[in-house]
Amino acid sequence: MGRGIICRSLVIAAAMLTGVPAHAQDVPEPLEPPPHISAFPDLATGQTPAMRDLSLSLGPEMERGRSAREMLRDRRRLDEALDSLEPHRPGRIDAFVIAIALDSDPVFAREAREAGNVLSRRYDAEGRTLVLAGPDGREAGLPRGSIESLTVALAHMAEIMDPAEDVLVLYTTSHGTPQGLAYQYGDTGFGLLSPERLRSIFTELGLQRRILLLSACFSGVFVPHLASADTAIITAAAHDRTSFGCQATNDWTFFGDALVNRAMRKPLRLSDAAQEARISVAGWELENMLQPSLPQVEIGTGVLGWLPQLEARMPQDATEPVGRPATGFQTAGG
Repeated sequence: MGRGIICRSLVIAAAMLTGVPAHAQDVPEPLEPPPHISAFPDLATGQTPAMRDLSLSLGPEMERGRSAREMLRDRRRLDEALDSLEPHRPGRIDAFVIAIALDSDPVFAREAREAGNVLSRRYDAEGRTLVLAGPDGREAGLPRGSIESLTVALAHMAEIMDPAEDVLVLYTTSHGTPQGLAYQYGDTGFGLLSPERLRSIFTELGLQRRILLLSACFSGVFVPHLASADTAIITAAAHDRTSFGCQATNDWTFFGDALVNRAMRKPLRLSDAAQEARISVAGWELENMLQPSLPQVEIGTGVLGWLPQLEARMPQDATEPVGRPATGFQTAGG
């Protein structure tokens, strides 16, 4: 099923709406991620549209029927990954990178894994990069992405960062709705990460310097909520458009392939990389006769005070794209 088709179904749903003992490892982790079988549930409460909108804006998340041992394994894995992160280095701008797949469709996990590699290299963030991505049909072993794991990870990073100097680099990849980013892990995990909820997390944690790269349908809805003087935000689509390329067999969505797998591997300024990606995506959409997704780019004026210092440490040699190009497969996106 394509990204646009799934996104439209999610729109309807939203509108309706340490040591590890051996026995904890008895259930082996599957290499294949769980498929989506059941319909996305109603996450909103109340009977009026205003009450439903309020519920969705608060970022609801629901887990149902998960294995207790699986939950324990994943929490230990997250704790271990967080504990391994290196802290701020005084006197320099450090980037702290999170790349997260919020959906168990395997394309998202593959994209998040490699995005973590690219962004870590680009922003000198080795030891300060966290990838939250479940099994993708080829690899496993990472803590999986969820709204809760992202929130906990952001809180931990805020504790080891210096908010006066350091920069959060966040890459998310998933399906999306006009209300926000959709979280779905098989038939056991569901949720919606709204712009309002993400903004409140950033505000609470004091995470002001931000590079936000959001790969999802309708992800432009985040721009007016998260734009600030110290925020650079690039989204895969406008607030009212779908994006493309999320077939389960893909390694990349259109946006991830164009921005991360190609443009950001080069020693380009962020604004130039964003422009190159927009041109690539527009060309692929024209070739496939798709409605333009219209990726959004908003770079605050304060970003120019710290981003050049961070980008001055970028490797000057480009790396080659990896994986199968998103455009080699049909099309609908997330």
